[in-house]
Amino acid sequence: MTALYDLEAPMPGGKLQPMGDYRGKVLLIVNTASKCGFTPQYEGLEELYRDYKDRGFEILAFPCNQFGAQEPGDAEEIANFCSLTYDVSFPLTAKVEVNGSGADPIWKLLKKEQGGLLGDGIKWNFTKFLVDRSGKVVSRHAPTTKPEALRKEIEALLG
Repeated sequence: MTALYDLEAPMPGGKLQPMGDYRGKVLLIVNTASKCGFTPQYEGLEELYRDYKDRGFEILAFPCNQFGAQEPGDAEEIANFCSLTYDVSFPLTAKVEVNGSGADPIWKLLKKEQGGLLGDGIKWNFTKFLVDRSGKVVSRHAPTTKPEALRKEIEALLG
């Protein structure tokens, strides 16, 4: 069985980020979009990142254009939007698919480990997965779950 740490995240410019580099950290993995009703969650995500990054917490945002074409830009446009609008400092991957035959392997694993209430597929932008320090996917949260609602769970995972 493939483990999260065996995979690589596609980064802008074609680089690959080994997920093994995050071994020992608590991860929040989110599919994002710049033109979505949930886009203001970038602000809450950045607040979580700044509050917990020094304690071994990382956020990985995976821009995705599969829901209502709400992430139409290229990597540079997405990065500029996130930086200028929400002062985002956590990593943004290359744009990926999270559903279907072209789904990124990381997202296939996340969905397999934590299925949804109405099936495993991702329903919309800003679906969130928490991963513990050992790489185990411990919870899945709906797009409507605000980042600040995850504080207690993140703090428990950080120890």
